[in-house]
Amino acid sequence: MTSAEAIASFDEIRALLNDLPAADGVAAAIARDRQAELTKPAGSLGRLEDLAVWLATWQGRNPPSVERPYTAVFAGNHGIAQKGVSAYPAEVTAQMVKNFIDGGAAVNQLCSLANADLRVYEMALEEPTADMSEGPAMDEEDCARAMAYGMVAVESGIDVLALGEMGIGNTTSAAALCCGLYGGPASDWVGPGTGIDAERMAEKARLIDQAVALHRDSLNNPLEVLRRLGGRELAAIAGAILAARLARTPVLLDGYACTAAAAVIHALDPQAIDHCVVSHVSAEPGHKHLLKRLGKEALVDLGLRLGEASGAMVGVLLLKAAVACHNGMATFAEAAVSGPSEAG
Repeated sequence: MTSAEAIASFDEIRALLNDLPAADGVAAAIARDRQAELTKPAGSLGRLEDLAVWLATWQGRNPPSVERPYTAVFAGNHGIAQKGVSAYPAEVTAQMVKNFIDGGAAVNQLCSLANADLRVYEMALEEPTADMSEGPAMDEEDCARAMAYGMVAVESGIDVLALGEMGIGNTTSAAALCCGLYGGPASDWVGPGTGIDAERMAEKARLIDQAVALHRDSLNNPLEVLRRLGGRELAAIAGAILAARLARTPVLLDGYACTAAAAVIHALDPQAIDHCVVSHVSAEPGHKHLLKRLGKEALVDLGLRLGEASGAMVGVLLLKAAVACHNGMATFAEAAVSGPSEAG
């Protein structure tokens, strides 16, 4: 396999898709069999049962574990932000990165609660991407190297990878990616982001429509959609998703921007994000449309729209609950409890 640090072209990215490992069917079967023996009616723990089996499937072992969750937050700046698509100026990206490092953000508190490592990856914050409404956001090498940077973030021994982002203007890029991949007017995909009013949201949609029209002839290639309409932090997330699949590491996606990055990988190969679970439904309206396109059901809907892996960390807490029940509950035989009666 090509070293992630050396990747500088889309051909190298595509080559990695030819060698994606499958789910571990044996581990999945063992986990399902254990669920059937635990002291509860079948299916009574709902998605907690499914999550335990999913973890075992992609970790390749039973019992599954969430002892070493790892949180990666990628931060990048967008040229389109200069056109007022956000309620906050672009310098807030760097300021929030410092806040992460100082421990003052929501994700820090949630990582502490979940006993998760947090790493923040800055993506050339002093050099925003180009304005996608006037030209490609990135050239191919810049985009491929951003994906490679995200791949390097996937360390060995991680139980689950929680992905998040920080970047003023990135809900604009997320909506543009969805528009480029799936079509339809930008108004179907845009939302208030950091809290813009209806007038600015209409301008945000207009700029996305302009960008999609400008790049229309290249949008049949998902990687071209990413480089023309995306951002460095979104490319890094796409790379991390791909590397996690190659390492058979389960992934928890955060909200709209994260899921839009995953959609690029899904467009290359619909099975390439089977190791990913979406943690929550964003308050951004486009996220629900995107989840339907991907055939994904988020774990919770709490009205979150913060980003920075905050929703993904809530998902980690749910995984811990799923694993605690799966691993710690007694079986019917161990507890001397009668199992379900046979029909007859």
